[in-house]
Amino acid sequence: MFTASWIASPQLPSEGFTPNWSREGFWRQSLRQVVRLSAGGDRVRVRLTHAHGASPVRVAAASVGRTAAGAAVEPGSLVRLTFGGADGAAIPARGELVSDDVPLAVAAGESVTVTLYFDATTGPATFHAQAFTAGYRGEGDLSADAGGEGFDAVTESWYFLSAVEVDAGRTDAVALFGDSITDGFGSTVGANRRWSDALAECTGRPVLNAGIGGNLLLNDSAWYGEGGVRRLRRDVLDRPGVDTLVVLLGLNDIGFSETDEQPTYKPAPVVEAGELIAGHRELIRQGRAAGLRVIGSTLLPFGGSDHWGERAAKVSHELNEWIRSAGEYDAVVDLGRALADPGDPDRLRPSYDFGDHLHPNDVGYQVMAEVVARRL
Repeated sequence: MFTASWIASPQLPSEGFTPNWSREGFWRQSLRQVVRLSAGGDRVRVRLTHAHGASPVRVAAASVGRTAAGAAVEPGSLVRLTFGGADGAAIPARGELVSDDVPLAVAAGESVTVTLYFDATTGPATFHAQAFTAGYRGEGDLSADAGGEGFDAVTESWYFLSAVEVDAGRTDAVALFGDSITDGFGSTVGANRRWSDALAECTGRPVLNAGIGGNLLLNDSAWYGEGGVRRLRRDVLDRPGVDTLVVLLGLNDIGFSETDEQPTYKPAPVVEAGELIAGHRELIRQGRAAGLRVIGSTLLPFGGSDHWGERAAKVSHELNEWIRSAGEYDAVVDLGRALADPGDPDRLRPSYDFGDHLHPNDVGYQVMAEVVARRL
């Protein structure tokens, strides 16, 4: 029985927060991507997505191995991936492709490297904008190259890769569903210090990060993905082994109308607490219909940030009070109070603040994980 050990939520090709290769795509190039697993096993398979593609994308060759330094793969661990027994296959337009499972012993907390070679032009690539870790591109078919010397370009996004699954036989995975705070913005790049990483270490359970930077609960966005109420099934409910969903979403719905610094989300509607509550109820409904335990988290304090204002304060307080007291979630984690400055509960505690008064730093993410671990 396979369990999702790592996931990334797909996004439309876009320039996003940082330079990336999603709009130009790939041609006669190899793409090497590194991901950290939260569950181990003896066999591995990968899941590729072109959820936002208008035509199929051919993968001519692929491989997986345990990660060494940089683009290199641990000697002797590189295994060729096949698809229905063939070396190559096409990712369907607006669909996904799952590899055959292959023998590769991996442990929780270990990283694996997935290499994809595209012999034909891909066109714009479905991707995940913010990986907070390095990926690599090189010319030609480098899928069997363990050394990694041919990979001469670096990215901090993931492309086409949406999941790595292992034969762990576990059904206790926790999926974290949210925006940039869940995605890991503000954590140390390359260090795996997101709160999903910390929660996996705290609990020993598989933890899946279904965050998208800038994501909204109610509305779709060119950069920030489909609204949470529409992407939950694809990004979480259809993943094998999940039994718990933790929701931390809604801050951008409130805050984008307060700032002029979000050019891809204009006009930003003014959203009231009742609309957000209805969105949370829809996530609860979908999660329970899939048999999951659904845990709600209060929004983190964001006073002093570019998302803050008098109306944002009012709506965020009303939403948080509903999450705390309505009894509609199966359980609640009050991350808002856990990370608040004792002297000003509308602001993040300074020692937890990445510096923008909106996102935690590594220490803040560790505290979030510890609070949720105790509730689990």
